[in-house]
Amino acid sequence: MIDGTKLFIQLLRIALGFSLAIIAAGLFLSWGFVRTLSVQSGPETDIIQLIAITWSTIISASIIGALSLIPSGFAIGFAELMRWRGVVYHVSAGGIIALVLWGVGGALPADLFYTSNEAGSILTYSVPATPTPPSEGLRPGSTVAASAGFIAGFVYWLIAGSASGGWYIDKQPPRTPAS
Repeated sequence: MIDGTKLFIQLLRIALGFSLAIIAAGLFLSWGFVRTLSVQSGPETDIIQLIAITWSTIISASIIGALSLIPSGFAIGFAELMRWRGVVYHVSAGGIIALVLWGVGGALPADLFYTSNEAGSILTYSVPATPTPPSEGLRPGSTVAASAGFIAGFVYWLIAGSASGGWYIDKQPPRTPAS
């Protein structure tokens, strides 16, 4: 049986947990990226770095959320139905989803995102004369992507994952004593 009130509250937790997990992953990626590019030139760069981190977090979270909505929905639904409340499942699911999305992004052709100078296009993209063969193994940056997924999975577990499947009612109806 299902407790409707607990199910509704869990659905709210799921929405909040997913949103905050995506924001945490975007903040992790943005903060690391901006910190590696920053130049310590004075106190005026602190506000610029804060603005850059804020806007890149918003953009990163939007992209991450759009890409991971369906695979995360399957992982969340599976955890809810199986009543898995463990941190290991949620953290590893977040890392695997992030790693797969990062790997799929590297498999796309480079000219998908650039326009050529054909047909009067203003933007140009120069391709090296000899194409580089695909490298074996993981794409560079895979550990960072997986770490962002691990952080997202942990944040989700803190908010909603630790209560997965709590809306089931396991109580058996009371038995009447046999006379």
